[in-house]
Amino acid sequence: MNAAREVEVVVIGAGQAGLSAAYHLRRTGFVPDRDFVVLDHSPGPGGAWQFRWPSLTFGKVHGMHALPGMELTDADPARPSSEVVREYFDRYERAFGLRVRRPVDVRAVREGTAGRLLVETPDGTWAARALINATGTWDRPFWPRYPGQETFRGRQLHTAQYAGPEEFAGRRVVVVGGGASGTQHLLELAPYAAATTWVTRRPPVFREGPFDQDAGRAAVALVEERVRQGLPPRSVVSVTGLPLNDAIRRGLAEGVLDRRPMFDRVVPDGVEWRDGRKVVADVILWATGFRAALDHLAPLGLREPGGGIRLEGTRAVADPRVHLLGYGPSASTIGANRAGRAAVRDIRRLLAGEPVAA
Repeated sequence: MNAAREVEVVVIGAGQAGLSAAYHLRRTGFVPDRDFVVLDHSPGPGGAWQFRWPSLTFGKVHGMHALPGMELTDADPARPSSEVVREYFDRYERAFGLRVRRPVDVRAVREGTAGRLLVETPDGTWAARALINATGTWDRPFWPRYPGQETFRGRQLHTAQYAGPEEFAGRRVVVVGGGASGTQHLLELAPYAAATTWVTRRPPVFREGPFDQDAGRAAVALVEERVRQGLPPRSVVSVTGLPLNDAIRRGLAEGVLDRRPMFDRVVPDGVEWRDGRKVVADVILWATGFRAALDHLAPLGLREPGGGIRLEGTRAVADPRVHLLGYGPSASTIGANRAGRAAVRDIRRLLAGEPVAA
């Protein structure tokens, strides 16, 4: 414990949620590098956005909300979102003097002494009275397992490895997944690929009309209820459906978004269904989402029997010193902003010895 650097709060992650939390910490009187520190394992600013594929231009991004205190203005919709957001986050960190430390990998968070949490990294250990975890999901792509998967002679890749549609020219591609990434991949791939096949576990739900505040609150409430029960969260998109925009309508009309049910097995040259149907493929692209990157919190024993971490707001029920941002209902960009403010409010009360609101 003597070698650990003591601070009031450690923020892990400098994506939307982490920067929002850091902003509110500073705004309410916490001093960077003295009272709190932000640790980020990425090579530079931008959070997970910096790793997005170049063809995902800013104009295609759904629901990117500005960070608190600084609007994102005059962004060219034709530029890659990775560039736009990276530059914006960089300006934000410098404007508010957040002093993000990177690249720093947090290996584990465990119980220390005197009520402090030890945040262990290759660059040393931090001893904090409270922790804001904002590590997101990008580092934990979810790969489903299906019989015969290891026998496939073609290429298998995940959305996290997708670099754009050109590399699939002339290939027969199976895209797995019914979320926004899956549909975006299909629409991009279709002009290049020899053939595309779309498979999902559940029939996709397309949403007509505007997504107003009431609908948004209802969707977030469904995700929040799972978190309250200690179950692994589902994405907000899983309960909102996919927006039926012009690109989706064209994909449906042209047959690109002709969904098939999930196949039963992978074979060396493609995929097969139990009824004997088969699709020959050169590539399987798994657009199957991500899981929360929380392995470093395992020593704290926060998980419930249901497999998730039970939260009240952003606060872990099992340890009120720990707040999770970008987890469950706060996974959207606007949700991350609100969660950052709420977490800091709770932490200020905790450190002052005041009752924390339920």
